[in-house]
Amino acid sequence: MINFKSFHGTITMINDFMIGQNGEAEGCYKLISVENEFGVLVNFVVSPTTYFVEHVMVAVGDRVTGYYDGNAPVPLIFPPQYRALVMVKDNPYQNVKVDYFNGQLVSSDGLLKLNISPYTQILLTNGQAFSRNPANRNLIVIYGPATKSIPAQTTPYKIIVLC
Repeated sequence: MINFKSFHGTITMINDFMIGQNGEAEGCYKLISVENEFGVLVNFVVSPTTYFVEHVMVAVGDRVTGYYDGNAPVPLIFPPQYRALVMVKDNPYQNVKVDYFNGQLVSSDGLLKLNISPYTQILLTNGQAFSRNPANRNLIVIYGPATKSIPAQTTPYKIIVLC
């Protein structure tokens, strides 16, 4: 199971990231540097499989959240360098949570419960409809208002299933 961790901040730099010696993947990988409000810097390695919520283009100066696997091995360098699984550009009209949701559709941290409506889009990362129950899966949840209870409850606009 993926242990989703996140880092939120402002993009300070975007560069190509070299992964091989013969150059066949040249330009396919990016290194995105993100700095938070405390001056902490993190580098995200963005691959062709990194999912960008709403397929947005990001640029230097954008506020983003990068999600990575907290259990994955990382090189012992400074600043820390993580392989980005999901990138989210800040949007004042939506909230995003990336996590494992159990059989009752409660996130692994117990802070969000999903109430799916007939209008909730449930999709795969390729944009195709997901025809099963999204419970007991890793999900990207895009939602608006939520209750102030614990766990907060929301009816998501869209759910992307990470198969």
